[in-house]
Amino acid sequence: MNTPDDIARTASVHWTGDIAKGRGTIAAGSGKVNAEYSFGTRFSGDPGTNPEELLAASHAACFSMALSLALTRAGHPPKSIDTIANVNLHRLPDGFEIDRIHLTTKVSAEGLDAAQFAELANGAKAGCPISKALGAVKSITLDAALVP
Repeated sequence: MNTPDDIARTASVHWTGDIAKGRGTIAAGSGKVNAEYSFGTRFSGDPGTNPEELLAASHAACFSMALSLALTRAGHPPKSIDTIANVNLHRLPDGFEIDRIHLTTKVSAEGLDAAQFAELANGAKAGCPISKALGAVKSITLDAALVP
């Protein structure tokens, strides 16, 4: 596997209007992600996406790839990995912060004992680039299960 030393990815956002009634669009550089967002999609459950949902998707994807790499290198390539990331946006007196992220993953892979699997999963959580980038998050937790 030969990968470049540096890879740059881009996304763009266009916002119009005030915070309460304004709307924005998010576009990934690849053209594969185009979504609308607003105050309502972030705080009221209106249709559309929000920054925390996109962060959750990024973290779940990154962790799953890191775990696949770890399992493969350990001689146990996975049949499947299903990961959910739950990003918590917490209100503070002066604004908001992401104070915790919880990853839940179910993995189908053969030949692993529970201790080896837990070590690989925790290593993937700590080592994935998105986890590293989220160093300011107070708590990133993981529930990992091997499934048949």
